[in-house]
Amino acid sequence: MCAHTLAFFPTVSGLLLLPSASSPTRSRLPILSLVSVGMIFGLTYGLSTPLLTFSLLDHGYGPHTIAALAMMHGVGVLGIAPFLPRLAGWVGPRTVLLAALGCTAVTLLLFPLVPSVWFWFPLRLVLGIATESMLIMSESWLNQSTDDSNRTRTMGFYSAMLSSGFAIGPVLLTLVGRHGVAPFAITSVFVLAAFAMVSMPWMRAPKPERPAHSGLWRYIGMAPIAICVTLLMAMLEAASSAFLPLYALHTGWSERQATLLLSVMLLGAIVLQAPLGWLADRLKNPRALLITLGTASTLGACLWPLAIGTPALAYPLLFVWDGLFAALYTVAMSVVGSRFSGGDLVSVYAATSVAWGLGSFMGPGMAGSAMAFSPTSGLPLFVACACGLFTLLPVFLKNRA
Repeated sequence: MCAHTLAFFPTVSGLLLLPSASSPTRSRLPILSLVSVGMIFGLTYGLSTPLLTFSLLDHGYGPHTIAALAMMHGVGVLGIAPFLPRLAGWVGPRTVLLAALGCTAVTLLLFPLVPSVWFWFPLRLVLGIATESMLIMSESWLNQSTDDSNRTRTMGFYSAMLSSGFAIGPVLLTLVGRHGVAPFAITSVFVLAAFAMVSMPWMRAPKPERPAHSGLWRYIGMAPIAICVTLLMAMLEAASSAFLPLYALHTGWSERQATLLLSVMLLGAIVLQAPLGWLADRLKNPRALLITLGTASTLGACLWPLAIGTPALAYPLLFVWDGLFAALYTVAMSVVGSRFSGGDLVSVYAATSVAWGLGSFMGPGMAGSAMAFSPTSGLPLFVACACGLFTLLPVFLKNRA
């Protein structure tokens, strides 16, 4: 699986980053640097969430404690999100990005060194602040640097690399084990590599611009679909990272198999973003595509209980499901990038950051309650209901981002 993933990345990067004859030539290095930050976000979250989940299980804690720890990430996001537009305008997105990467590396190294699991709660909060800052800064920076002709493909590549980080995290746990300093230290090395890339002289941030409106609530009304798809994405990413392995364990899977199932699911989000991004760039009706993807995600989640007992069915189902689900975010963000620019774009992303924080906070708690109600069907029922409710939004909201 790892070899397949690594072989896939050069193909996708060549497809997305080679300029066409009709477009101005751009340096690939800034785009690769920003995309690497997206991968680091996914890697940090994809490793820390299942790792801390299994560690809490080892200490005898149940779903509610697992959910509470996962929710601390959302608390951190909600704490920093309202200040990101002003902070980026004050010190520049590059400085914010470097500070966030440095803070992430240090925080990861502290997890295995603190004397009690209760210290993980403030560390998880700080990690939420740092990782969300680098996600919003890198994604808004990349979107401002991309034109409409290949925006969805470029953002699809970003989403694919972000998902690759989510997938690499569980794989790393299976390779080096989940005990001791090793998984945290290796992840910190990746973070510092991204720090070095962002520090390079080729990274020239867009000129800070003041948004046209004050207050994030105005932008929530201007881009409701993008806000809601971010909320949905955060809810289900947080819920699946924390509870999909536990769901598989309850249905008879081993710990290693459950971790691998999470990686295979996330691999689908990597592989399918390029073809779906290519398709979205050619379809001039993103609303219809969002409805189609939302419907497919809802129906796919309903099939989880039927497939989970048979690995030969569970692996391909979750692979395809997460690919279609992740494309919701890619399509919605490309629409935002085509309709907003400058300070307004950063403010929209800050509003989506609030939504991500709410989703990260709400998702684990709701999934934990669903799992407590029914260990074998609660999680897929929660996922199906969340996807179904979102799909109603583009049905009723026309001509809205």
